[in-house]
Amino acid sequence: MQDTLSPVTKQSLADRLAQQIRQLIQSAGYQVGDRLPTIMDMAHQFRVGHPTVREALRKLETVGIVEIRHGSGVYVTRAEDVLVLASPGYAGAVTKKLLLDLIQARIPIEVHSISLAARNATPEHIEEMRGLLASAGRSFDDDALLSSINMAFHRQIALASGNTVLAQLLNVLQELFTTEQRLILGIFGSRERDHQEHLGLLAALEQHDEALSVDRMRTHLEGVESALLRWDPAKHPVA
Repeated sequence: MQDTLSPVTKQSLADRLAQQIRQLIQSAGYQVGDRLPTIMDMAHQFRVGHPTVREALRKLETVGIVEIRHGSGVYVTRAEDVLVLASPGYAGAVTKKLLLDLIQARIPIEVHSISLAARNATPEHIEEMRGLLASAGRSFDDDALLSSINMAFHRQIALASGNTVLAQLLNVLQELFTTEQRLILGIFGSRERDHQEHLGLLAALEQHDEALSVDRMRTHLEGVESALLRWDPAKHPVA
C-alpha cells in the first residue's frame, strides 16, 4: 500500500489567479514593459479580493513574469508564448511514490537544461540567479517562500538554456506540484546544504563550465532522490 501524506490543497486561489493573469498577458498581447491593470481593476475583473491579487502578483514576480513598482504599478517583464499550462483541476493524492516520480522526472529535464544554460546563459540570466539565491539565503525560516524562490532559480536555469519547451515543461511541473516541492524541501532536511548546492550550480554557470554544471545538477537532484528513498513517512511525517 502506498504511503499517503495528509490531505493538501492542490492549488490555492492565488495560484489559480496567477495562472489567469499569465493568460491575460498572453491573450491581451501585453509586451515587456507594458503596465498591467491596477490591483483594484484586476480584483474587479477576476472577482477576488485585493490581497489575493497582491499574492498572485508576488508569485508572478518571483518567477520573473512581472515587476511590482510601488507607487507606479505592475509591469510585464516577460511575455513569451505559453506553450503548455498546468491543469488547475489536478487533484491526485500526495504519496511517497508521487514525490519520487516528480524528482525522477525533473532529473533528465534539468540536467539537459543546465547543459544548455552553461553555453547560452547571458549576464542578465546570471544576475537574476544571483538575486534569487540572495533572497533564498534570507528565507531559511519560511519553507513556502524558500521553496518558491528555489524553484524560480531552477526555472531561471531553464530560461537560460534558450530552449522554450524545456523552460515551460519545468514551469508546468512547478505550478502543478507546488505543494509537493515544498514537502520535498522538508524531507531533504538541510536548507543550508540545499542552498550551498544551488550556489555551486550558479558558480559553474558563471564559469560556463558545461561538464561541471551537469555534474553538479545531477548530484544535487540525485541527492534529493536518495533522501526521498530513505524517507519513512510513517515515522517522519511532513505537513
